[in-house]
Amino acid sequence: MQERTIRRGHTIIFSLLAVLAAVEGALSTWLSARFNQHHNYLNTGVRDRSRFLAFTSWFTFLFSLVFIGLFLHSPDSSPVVSVGSHLLFLGLIWIFWTAGAASITSAIGGGYNCSKIDFEVVYCNQLNAEMGFAWAAWVITTLALVAVLIFGIRSARHGEGWRGYLV
Repeated sequence: MQERTIRRGHTIIFSLLAVLAAVEGALSTWLSARFNQHHNYLNTGVRDRSRFLAFTSWFTFLFSLVFIGLFLHSPDSSPVVSVGSHLLFLGLIWIFWTAGAASITSAIGGGYNCSKIDFEVVYCNQLNAEMGFAWAAWVITTLALVAVLIFGIRSARHGEGWRGYLV
């Protein structure tokens, strides 16, 4: 029962993370392309943070799909799907998402109510969506990291250490 739940939960969480990363990646890439083409960014901070979120998104998307594939193929025989490798990957992208989401939030002042501001913000709604999806990806990454930490503690108690598997 527990093994089936872990397999299903892993696939669901990493699929959700991949979908959020793809949406954020498409949005951030589109914004970065518009900023590069028209030079109409709010400030260089917004432009640079959108580029960083594009990188973080596509990095997360690619490796989430890799982890899904490897986990579905061999969840208990490959060191690539061990607790330690999950912690390394999730820890790294957690740092990236924390930095990206916090920095874009700071760059746009916590978000705009686009219909009630008295100055023009180019791509106002898209910037708010970029910030929102970044925080959503951060939440999913945080939940996955906590779950893997719990499984890591369980694995360490069974004497397998961080080389143990999630199932």
